[in-house]
Amino acid sequence: MTYSAWILLTASLVGISCGIVGVFLILRRMAMMADAISHSVLLGIVVAYLLTQSLSGIHMLIGAALAGVFTTFLVQWLHSNNVQHEASIGVVFTILFALGVILIATKAGNAHLDVQHALMGEIAFIPWNTVEIPMFGDMPVATLILLLVLAIIILIIGLFYKEWKITTFDSALAASIGIPVLGMHYLFMTLVSVTTVAAFDAVGAIMVVAMLIAPAASAYLWTDNLFKMIVISSIFGILSAIAGYYFAVWIDSSISGSMAFATGIVFFISFIFSPRHGLLSNKIRPSTMKS
Repeated sequence: MTYSAWILLTASLVGISCGIVGVFLILRRMAMMADAISHSVLLGIVVAYLLTQSLSGIHMLIGAALAGVFTTFLVQWLHSNNVQHEASIGVVFTILFALGVILIATKAGNAHLDVQHALMGEIAFIPWNTVEIPMFGDMPVATLILLLVLAIIILIIGLFYKEWKITTFDSALAASIGIPVLGMHYLFMTLVSVTTVAAFDAVGAIMVVAMLIAPAASAYLWTDNLFKMIVISSIFGILSAIAGYYFAVWIDSSISGSMAFATGIVFFISFIFSPRHGLLSNKIRPSTMKS
């Protein structure tokens, strides 16, 4: 594959993975948890580096994933102790992200680890860090990780699809029929953390948040069917990745930033033109009913 093809494939995998998980975040009204986790994983990455003095290896993923899960537990703990959910998210992620920034500035300044890379990523470097896969040849490490994470997401969502659906739309009913609602919540937040970590190195925190929220929010405007929403969200994620890449090449700008910008364009097009919940359709429908 060509250099550009690897970038597009990697970004598309981010779009699909985040698109699937993002649908449940939107429906559960937990969109800001994506922002919290995508920022707090920085602390896990820094701590993993300080413990191992290495910027490569599985320990980086483990550290970031643990930070994401820790964020989830801390937010839930504060919320269960009468702190508003939004306030819990805001307090936890700002403190953990700030701690990560402080550690970078004071302990990891001599390493190739900086706040700008954490926020924006550098997907243009992805094709250079490869690993040899039997029968497939050289493949970027980030692409391989995202493929594995996507497989895990599809497997877990598929195995517990009915449980996800019930707990998402009616948690009281789910609890009454014996579904472990809290356990499913933590399993889902772990899935969000793993997805965020897998995409973090390639595209940075900003694009992770954009891909987790905007495609799913756009898909929500087009359909009320859960399965269709997941499919549409994934498609929007891919379209945003491809359009953002070529826009970045055209204006010679940040690839990840342009892809995040493209998710916003997709959302506003959906907000205006979607036939089900779009701004124009909502204005046309009442006038049609009156006539």
